[in-house]
Amino acid sequence: MRPVNLIPPDERRGDSAPLRTGSMVYVLVAGLALLLLGVVAVALTSKQINDRESDKASLSQELDRQTARVNSLTAFADFRAVQEQRTATVTSLAQSRFDWNRVLEELSLVLPSDVHLTALTGTVSPDVTVDGGVDVSLRGSVAGPALEITGCAPGQQSVAGFVSALEDIDGVTRVGLNSSTAGGGSSATGSSASGGDGSCQAGPKPYDFEIVVAFDAVPTPSTATTAPSVPSSVASPSSADPASSDASQVADGQSDEAVARASTRVQTSKAQKAKSTLLPGG
Repeated sequence: MRPVNLIPPDERRGDSAPLRTGSMVYVLVAGLALLLLGVVAVALTSKQINDRESDKASLSQELDRQTARVNSLTAFADFRAVQEQRTATVTSLAQSRFDWNRVLEELSLVLPSDVHLTALTGTVSPDVTVDGGVDVSLRGSVAGPALEITGCAPGQQSVAGFVSALEDIDGVTRVGLNSSTAGGGSSATGSSASGGDGSCQAGPKPYDFEIVVAFDAVPTPSTATTAPSVPSSVASPSSADPASSDASQVADGQSDEAVARASTRVQTSKAQKAKSTLLPGG
């Protein structure tokens, strides 16, 4: 006979008994999982917040330490700024200084023996005024350093030679002859400058001259930004008189020729001096 199980299916025990589980179990498991995830998220967030607050406290302490250090070094920083400013000022003054000693030494070397100076003034800018100094009108057209020279010579040829010799001074850009007239026009200046009797010791009929010597610009001052430009022509005594104008043109031609001859003589003299220096017995 075939056995028959008379126990109701819902009361059977064993592997073949159906499970009496519904959807509530899945809902419960899902809720527990979500709760676990929430707890983990809260724990991680709390740990992250604590770490950030700890970093913030550490950075605040470091900021306080660095601020205190900066405050303690402020005096040194101020001193450094003052030092740099003074260094820049000294450097600027040193660069703007013009070597007048060298210029005057070279002037004494190129000064011809027959030319006498009655007054000499050196300024780095036309805006600079010197009490009792020379006032030559051409000085206003020279923006940089310049020498204003007045004196006398025995003739126009000597004046032209002196102008050519001045161009040999190191740093000279232009030499302007403001005037060169016969008849002791600057005898008063010669008297006050040399302490003599007012007469120029350059011959019976000396020529009084006014010269402006322009030099290279000083680097720093704003007044010395352009190269000086000085006309180098001999002023005529009177442009209204035709005869005087013709005489002036002749004098200009003679002066140009004299300048060329004087320049040749100066170069020859320099060559002879160099030869005598190199060969003492020659």
